[in-house]
Amino acid sequence: MMPTTDQLFMLLTKDDGKIEGMGAQRGYGLVGAMLSDLIRAGKIDVTKEKQPRLTMVDGSPTGDPVVDHGLARIADKHNGKKLSSLISDRKLNPESLVVQRLAANGVVEVVEKKALGFVPERYPVLNPQPEQETRTRLAAVLSGSAAATSQDATLLSILQGLDVAHKVLEQESGGLGKRDLKARIEQVAAGDPGGDAVSRAIQALNTAMMTAVIIPVVVSGSS
Repeated sequence: MMPTTDQLFMLLTKDDGKIEGMGAQRGYGLVGAMLSDLIRAGKIDVTKEKQPRLTMVDGSPTGDPVVDHGLARIADKHNGKKLSSLISDRKLNPESLVVQRLAANGVVEVVEKKALGFVPERYPVLNPQPEQETRTRLAAVLSGSAAATSQDATLLSILQGLDVAHKVLEQESGGLGKRDLKARIEQVAAGDPGGDAVSRAIQALNTAMMTAVIIPVVVSGSS
């Protein structure tokens, strides 16, 4: 099974390599996915405060370049800080490392920027099987025919936090409306087998992500 970051990247990337939704959303989501992998690996923990803080547990490298990138950045800048502060740290976003790994494994192709950067880099899918496996698993979880893993709960929670679950999982949601899908995802997240720390981290980050995504839209719409 692919790391959570890689699965999320594929879910948020169309087959032609373009982004599903706004570009910033994918970065926010990848940070959340990376943190969940760090918590599951026993490298970091989160406090039980109303606004949780990150704490280092074990700073030794894991050998996973994406996870180790996050671990080093947290040790340097974010140990003891509120989780909500991570959203504004663009250097924490592991997207370039995730792309490198997916390209090296033959899952996506990297198409360079064009027209002096006005046409952004994109990542057409070469091997759709890994993403299809993720989607099949999430469809089974949403329908109740399979129990959710901690990764499943994280992926669903992040997609909901970015407000793209209804769009990204249109086929996998089994005809659920946006409101019912949200309720089902919340039900799955409440039973996250990864434990309270993962749930607290994703919940705090989702709140921060919603603020980061919604406020600029509201401001630009009223200006």
